[in-house]
Amino acid sequence: MAGLRKQKQYDWKDTNLALFGSSMDRDVKKEAASHEEAWHHVGKEVGLLIWRIEKFKVKEWPKKDYGLFYEGDSYIVLNTYLEENGERFNYDVHFWIGKYSTQDEYCAAAYKTVELDTFLDDVPIQHREVQGHESNLFKSYFKNITLLKGGVDSGFRVVTEKTYQSRLLHFCGTKKHVEIKEVAKNKDMLDSGDVFILDLGKTIYQWNGAQSNKDEKFKAAMYINDLKNSQSTAITTEVLEEDSTEPDHEFYKALTEEKEEETAFTIEEGPKELYRLSDSSGKVQFHLEKKGDIGKRDLDSKDVFVIDTKKEIVVWIGADSSTTEKNNAMTYAHNYLMNKANSLLPVTRLLEGRHDRQLISALAA
Repeated sequence: MAGLRKQKQYDWKDTNLALFGSSMDRDVKKEAASHEEAWHHVGKEVGLLIWRIEKFKVKEWPKKDYGLFYEGDSYIVLNTYLEENGERFNYDVHFWIGKYSTQDEYCAAAYKTVELDTFLDDVPIQHREVQGHESNLFKSYFKNITLLKGGVDSGFRVVTEKTYQSRLLHFCGTKKHVEIKEVAKNKDMLDSGDVFILDLGKTIYQWNGAQSNKDEKFKAAMYINDLKNSQSTAITTEVLEEDSTEPDHEFYKALTEEKEEETAFTIEEGPKELYRLSDSSGKVQFHLEKKGDIGKRDLDSKDVFVIDTKKEIVVWIGADSSTTEKNNAMTYAHNYLMNKANSLLPVTRLLEGRHDRQLISALAA
């Protein structure tokens, strides 16, 4: 992307989860939410709404771009649905952190997520999502997720002969969900199990890995077709099969970009872990309560619990927990993650009595 600044990947330790469940006075948050224009029409009908954080402001994301995210940005995603009996609305609100989103941007997204939750009278389930490690629930909203380089600070792509920036897109998945991600234009990024598109502006190559599936090939072909239809100038396209493409083909010659270093992340194995947060002794204490099989019976309404399922972090707020415990819940979850290899796991905040069905589902996974 033209003018793209040299970016550093987010430091997940700076995501400031304290803001996600902070101790700000509820009335103050409610008052602030009432003045946020973005919230004025939310929660009144079933469906998905997305906003991008732009210089601390909440800006509506175009519906035609739902599923497209820039890795230099942070977003808020609200899903509104009816309860099973159809009598009232329920909500899931996610803030999504792009790989190169600045600390100011994702802290603003976390703050505004809490504000939106307050505006909706604490009914929503709150979620933190990190690029590349999104929850299955988040992914279920989109048939495809497209991740592009750049962001609000660098502007959108401008297609002109002199300024057009080429890009390599990676298509991976199945019919149920194909992810499209912009990657470094480097030969080492190619994977025989997937499909790639090299977009050079006037020439577009579709490279089919030897073991790629029909869904990836179809999605790539449709993507190219959409690009052709959106441009006023003629575009030349060519489909390349890995096994029959010569090593000196122009496609390979264009892949000279340096690879990016990826943020370290390890999927931890092992039993589920249950931690209790309690101030019953007169001071806030956080300690391991149990390992292994965890059920609702292990939770106490008087306290807050952090559950590490190894697939996600669940913060459970007991109905009779103290104000101090509630206000510190996400902070302790954040501190817990700081010392874990699986630090980028999705984080979900659940309230006793409102989100029991979701708790049971998380524990059973």
